[in-house]
Amino acid sequence: MPIAFISGSPQARSRSNALLDVVRNHVVAHGAIVEDVRARELPPDALLGLEFEAPPIAAALGRVARANAVVIATPIYKASYTGLLKSLLDLLPQDGLRDKVVLPIATGGSPAHLLAIDYAIKPVLTALGARWIVGSVYASDAQIGKRNDGGYEPDAEIAARLEDSANLLLEALDWARATRQRRAAATPVELSAAA
Repeated sequence: MPIAFISGSPQARSRSNALLDVVRNHVVAHGAIVEDVRARELPPDALLGLEFEAPPIAAALGRVARANAVVIATPIYKASYTGLLKSLLDLLPQDGLRDKVVLPIATGGSPAHLLAIDYAIKPVLTALGARWIVGSVYASDAQIGKRNDGGYEPDAEIAARLEDSANLLLEALDWARATRQRRAAATPVELSAAA
């Protein structure tokens, strides 16, 4: 069950990436296969020029296409997700998240940006066909401390919320898989009766 982890942060070490790492570590510990898509590592000219065939872009889009679930993390700037993430999402096909379980994660300077997930991120995920958006997590900078090594670590409350959301993601994946298997095994008569 591959899960694509999309980082929309322009920084290698960032608070949003720290939250992404917590979820990644949790799902890997539960047997998930993870594929990383870091928007900041994609060639800017190809990303902004919508060069779908450029090898790094094609590889990133392939990781998302293969995934059964997607975890997206972004800092919030000016009440919305990053332009870097927007550029990557613009490359996805119109139904690029169809039938995928999606967990959005965001960080911001203050609690004032909390609703950015609901008003900025979730609508674009839905427009891309995401069917199951589970357990979104928002954390303010004050809830993510800086470590001595320059990295970041969420406080206990945010870490617990991330773990709960990761569990919801795994449960939704199991449910989605079971639903697809039931549909595949159903006869045409059963499918028409269910409709």
